[in-house]
Amino acid sequence: MRCPVRAQCAAHALAVREPYGVWGGLTEDEREELMGRARHRLVTASASAPGGDTASDD
Repeated sequence: MRCPVRAQCAAHALAVREPYGVWGGLTEDEREELMGRARHRLVTASASAPGGDTASDD
């Protein structure tokens, strides 16, 4: 049997950076790993975006 709110539960735990327990089927370590990957992708994407690493004179 699968929990009908598993995805919402996991999303909430990630959004509020819930530090304890199992939420949405994810352990504390699994959530931390996912957040680390998401941060890495954001940093990489912003650095490679046109004008992402330079100041604008607008």
